[in-house]
Amino acid sequence: MTDSSPERPQADQDDVLELNKDLEKMTECAENMSVQLTWMAYDLVALRTSPELGALLQGLEEAYHRCRAAVCGARSREPDLEDRDDPSQI
Repeated sequence: MTDSSPERPQADQDDVLELNKDLEKMTECAENMSVQLTWMAYDLVALRTSPELGALLQGLEEAYHRCRAAVCGARSREPDLEDRDDPSQI
């Protein structure tokens, strides 16, 4: 008995590989969003259960800015994008 199933063209295999790569990227993006949402929920719960935590975080941020100004010198302008530690806070 002979196997009469035709071979898949190379184009179909390339399409499948490209689809797999796209699915991996989409899965990674969904995982990243899930992690971000989890941290946001954690932060919300932490702030609601401990309201003084917000004030402590504000004080910590102010202390950071004072230290940075002391180390880097007082700047009359906002730091450039390259100078920022967290680009999401633009």
